[in-house]
Order: sequence, then C-alpha cells, then structure tokens
Amino acid sequence: MKISCVILTMGNRVAELNRAVESALNQVDGDVEVVIVGNGADVPELSATPPEGSAAVVKSIRLDQNTGIPAGRNRGVEECSGDVVLFLDDDGWYANQKVVAHVRDRFATEPDLAVISFRVMDPDGGIGQRRHVPRLRAGDPQRSSPVTTFLGGASAIRRSAFLQVGGLPERFFYAHEETDLAWRLLGEGYRIEYDAETVMYHPQVPPTRHVEFYRLNARNRVWLARRNLPWPLAFLYLTNWVVLTLLRERAAGPALKAWFRGFFEGLRTPAGERRPMAWRTAWRMVKLGRPPIV
Repeated sequence: MKISCVILTMGNRVAELNRAVESALNQVDGDVEVVIVGNGADVPELSATPPEGSAAVVKSIRLDQNTGIPAGRNRGVEECSGDVVLFLDDDGWYANQKVVAHVRDRFATEPDLAVISFRVMDPDGGIGQRRHVPRLRAGDPQRSSPVTTFLGGASAIRRSAFLQVGGLPERFFYAHEETDLAWRLLGEGYRIEYDAETVMYHPQVPPTRHVEFYRLNARNRVWLARRNLPWPLAFLYLTNWVVLTLLRERAAGPALKAWFRGFFEGLRTPAGERRPMAWRTAWRMVKLGRPPIV
C-alpha cells in the first residue's frame, strides 16, 4: 500500500516546511511520496531529501493563486499516486518515524476505514487545544475513538474514498471543509477514527489569528448544513450554533459582528450541491456521540 503526503505552503515558512518534509521522508519503511503545493506561491528550495536507498520522492506544484485550503489539498491529491494520502501542515511534523507504518497497517487491514485523525501535541509541552480532539468529550486526548469529523492538517485518508465523495468542497476556502467531507464519507458507510497513537507536533496557535476566521467559520457552517442536513436537522444545527456563539462571544463585539455577517452570507449565497444525508446516517452519528445538531 503506497503512501503519499500533501503539504500546502505559502512559501513563507522555509525552515518549518523543510522540517515537515523531512519528517515525512524519514519514516521507517515509509517510501513516502511527498507532494508540496505552493498555494499562490513558489515552493522554496529545500534541503530535505529522501534517505539513501529509499524510494521516497518529493514533487512540487505551484498554483497561480491562493485557492484556499480545500482546493489546494484537492490539487495535491490529484498529483498523488498513493493509496493513502497524509495531509500535513507546513509548520507541523511527525513525532516519530513509525507513523506511516502504523497508518499503512490500519488501512490495509480495515477496508471500511476512510480517515485517521492524528493526535496533535504541543512541541513545548503545553496541554494542547481542545479543538484538536475531534469529539465532544475531548478531555482525554490519549483515548482513541470513532469520530464524525477530523483535523485536515493532521490526518490520513483513503484516496479512493476521498475521490468517491468528490474531495473537499473548494468554495469553503477555509473552515469546516473536513466536516463536509466526513459527513459524506459516513453516508457511504465508511469509518473515521481518532487514533491517539499517530502523533504530530504543531505549535499552539489559535485559529482566530486569521483575520477572516469568524466570518468564514459562520458562513461555512451555514453552507455545511444547507449542503448536507435534512431541513429539520439543518434548522436545529444552525439555531444551536447561533445560541452557542452568542454565549461564547457575547463580550467580543467585533468577533460577534463578523460571525453574524458570515452567517447571513451563508444564507444568501450558493452553498454548492445539496446532498442531504440519510436519517440512518444522522442516527449513526448520534450513536457515535455527536449528533449533527452540534
């Protein structure tokens, strides 16, 4: 089973990108095909090279403009030849050299497994971020479990399943694209697992560092519901998130204003193809611990 690794870059973190590529190339029995996507930027020259005697390779492509995270990853997958594709942030790296061997074994022996979401650890020894554990009960990041979504930059996905459901929704640009993909995979009968044994390091940085975080977060949440949920569930899901956002951000006026601007943008703009999940898929998500209303 061949493994590929897609890394997006804006070309402005050369040392970090070099470290990320090196951690993929140096996997034990890995022979990883690394595909670096310059998202509207040239891919910088790197010192990381495949180990001597390895069949690992490094390829790079340049997109003319920053097309966003989902479109960039889709382009990377198109360039891959692997049966399984790892997605790795350019400022992240694998914690040990056995990640690929573990991933290969799981996908080879579990044909209904579509995605493995990795455990993300703070390289400085911090407690980590709750959002890095993709389930409601996130208190114990060392506990593996089935989940209903995953972390895009810390994951491995079966390429055939990815292509079967159409890849990531490119119009999202940033935020919730993994959940859109995950819900469609669950609808096709696949499993998604949070695997605490597969560890990557990533600096502890809040998503709110992105200027457009609140607007895109809200807009894409509306699109997610409009694309994937039966209308009664879509109403409950969006109502729930309006209430949660009002409670969480009530003291942050600018953030709340940006969020609601994105929310109404999501209501009035095209969300893309609507393929509402079956009620049996929604019930399956309930049994997995995260019903599609939160």
